[in-house]
Order: sequence, then structure tokens, then C-alpha cells
Amino acid sequence: MTHLSEAVARYHKLLESESFRDLGWVSELRQAMESRGLIVSTRPVSPFLRPNFVAKRQYDHLTKDSEVLFSAINRMKKAALSNPQLLARMELLPAEKMLANTDPGYSELTSMSTLEASMDNGSMHFLNYQATAPFGVVYSEILSDLIYDCEPMKEFRKKHKMAKVSGLKYFLQAALKAWKEFGQKRKPQIAVLEFRQPFPNAESNEHQLLAEYLRKAGYGTEVVSPEQLEYKNGVLRRGEFTIDLVLRRVNAQEFVIRYDLEQPLVRAYRDRAVCVVNNFRAEIAQKRAVFELLTDDTLTSKFPAVERKVIRDMVPWTRVVRATDTNWRGNTVDLPAYILANREHLVMRPNDETAEQHTYIGATMDDASWERSLKTAIRNPYVVQEKTTVATEKFPVQLYGGLEMKEMQIDMFAHAYQGKVQCASTYLSTAAPSGFSSIQGIVPTFILESK
Repeated sequence: MTHLSEAVARYHKLLESESFRDLGWVSELRQAMESRGLIVSTRPVSPFLRPNFVAKRQYDHLTKDSEVLFSAINRMKKAALSNPQLLARMELLPAEKMLANTDPGYSELTSMSTLEASMDNGSMHFLNYQATAPFGVVYSEILSDLIYDCEPMKEFRKKHKMAKVSGLKYFLQAALKAWKEFGQKRKPQIAVLEFRQPFPNAESNEHQLLAEYLRKAGYGTEVVSPEQLEYKNGVLRRGEFTIDLVLRRVNAQEFVIRYDLEQPLVRAYRDRAVCVVNNFRAEIAQKRAVFELLTDDTLTSKFPAVERKVIRDMVPWTRVVRATDTNWRGNTVDLPAYILANREHLVMRPNDETAEQHTYIGATMDDASWERSLKTAIRNPYVVQEKTTVATEKFPVQLYGGLEMKEMQIDMFAHAYQGKVQCASTYLSTAAPSGFSSIQGIVPTFILESK
């Protein structure tokens, strides 16, 4: 048994001990979560009762390889911006291309971003890249403080040394660096840009907590939605609140589908009347098609050896689903025929992260359903990827007044600011093949030191 597995087993045993069996500490934890804004619509943002423990060598592995891949993605973005043929392979909408070709007023292509990774039995695979202001960074930091100081963890820490990971200060530093390069020295007025939510849900409160953090740091901050904005006389505003810096937490594709290019934010962005972080150039790599470019050896042959190694070992083979021939392990294959013949080893995902389009996992489908899904994927922007292993582990959950152990899928997210990983968050789910998950949420990530 490894030091990490021993630590997890000890923590679970502590929860079963007489001191904590009555779950009074859980009620205290829930009260603390409510006071810190982590209860939304009567539901906690996380139902789990322990953090995700990772060994220091695992965290160092995640940090090092993520930074290498961030560098490769940034290199590919620059290549796509200067090469219309590469940009076309990303499947951007015309309005997205226009925004991508607009100079944002500072040089950083992506000020803040995340990589989704699965770490299992010493291996690691990167599954997705996100280029909007990172989700989970606020919830994870607050949860870290609360879990770290809960009664079982205090007892656990008597024998195990661990470290919390924190990202909010780096989040702010990255935004302010862009603002400074934008040519400004004064303190900016900040807008946290979110689509208006028709109904509150367990994921709809983080932007408010982010705004609260920024206000405490001394910055005038408001949460705004795009339809509240107006642009007049070179000033972007929401009512009486003037806006200098926009923290964009909205997907560019969804934005351009909802609004035209005369929307106030777009006009202010084109006129460089407002600094947008992340800028709209960052969205190039938001598409899963960026993994097609990365796994195309003809495009990466001159990348540094360390970047090519991480891509080869940790990025699943990916192709945009279309009726064409492609290269697979040195062989030319008909892509649709290959997809049909290798259902159990493949996954088809939307090119854009969206709740409206499904992910199709070949191993969970029959041949007829898979063929129908392929037809859907050819008509819409989809990618096909080699299926990777999924990391799972048991986590304690409070259900129906008692504590139960549930096998959860673990997805880790490396958060980078100017390409340097500063923290990580963890998301747990019990996703069924349909994609529906009844138990899910963020847990803090704690680095477990060696003995």
C-alpha cells in the first residue's frame, strides 16, 4: 500500500470512529459553507466530505507536463492566427474568426486557462482545454479553507503533512498584468461577465463570490450580463457603473450566436476602449479541434522535443469528424469507416463544450446507435478521440442523513496564469453513459507530503 492510499484509508477510518460517527461535524461544515456562499438553491456546491489527496510527485508531474502542453497550445495558436488554412481546421464561426483577428491591446494570447486531466495508476491524459476565466478557482479555494479546518481533518493532520493549493491571487495578478500592458496604470473598474441565469443552480454563484473577492482587494467590481451593457462616447458601462476591465466567463461561440458584432462589448473591444481577459483570441484553442492539430505530426515536427513527447504520451489521438482520409499511426485510413470499425476504442465529443450536444462513448453503445451518432457528428462540429482510462476512487458523501462511500470519477484541472500552473481543482462525478450525474461537485485538492 502506498503512502497516499494509506492516508486515504486512515481518513476514512477516522470518519467511522466514535468521535465523528454522529456527523455533528458535517452539520457544522454545512453551516460554514452556507455562511461563505457555498449553498445554492438549498444544495451545497460539493456534497463530498474529504478532499482529493494527491502525492507531491503527482502534483509536480501534473504541473510540469501541463506547463509543457500549455506552451505547445500557445505555439499552435500563434501558427493558426498566421495561417488561414490551420484556422479553418478549428471550425470557428465567421464571427469568432473576426474576433480572433482583432488585436486585444496586449500580447498574451491566454492570460488564464485550464487543462482537464485524468491521472490513473501513474499515467496521465489531458482531455480538454478551457480558455475562459477559470471556473472552480473560487469555490475550490473557499472549500480548501473549510475542509482544512474541519474536525476530522484536524485529527488527520496530526500524522499527515499536507499543503493546500491557492489560485485567486494569481488570477488577479494575471488580469492586472494584461491591464498594465493594455497601457493603463490606474486601478480598473472590473466587470465579471456572465450570461444571465434563468434559474439559480449549484454552479451559478461563483461569479458573485469572485466579485466579492475583487471588491475586498480594492477594485470596484460588478457582475454583469451582456444585454446590460451600453457603449457610448468611448465608454462601456452598465447603468452608472463604468467598465475598464472585463473578466470574460462566457464562451465565445455562445456569445456570437446570441449577439451580433454591433453588441456593445464587441464595439468597445474593437475600439480598445475596454480590456477583455481572456481576450477573444484565446478562444481559438477552446475548440477540441486544437487536439487534432496537436496530434498531427506534420504540424508539430519542429516543436521542441519535450512538447512533442507530452503530446505523444498524454494527448489522445483526435480528429474532427468529417468525410475524409486521415493518418492513424502512420497509416492512411478513411475516417468514417475507421470510426465505425473501432467503436469500443473511441469517443465522439462536441467541438465546443456545450450542454446541448451529447458526448458519445462507443464502448457503451451498440453498432446501430454508434452509426446514427456518427451521422450526427458529421453534420455538426464534433471530434473523435481515442478513449482514455478514467480515474476513480471512493469518496464519503452524506446521503439521507448518513455517510456513504461512493465510487467517483476524478477529473483534475490544472489552472495556469500566463502559462504557469499555480493551482489545481478537482471535479467528481458519477456520470452514467448518458452523461447525467446525480452526485457531482468540486472538492479541494490537497498535496500530501511524503513521510
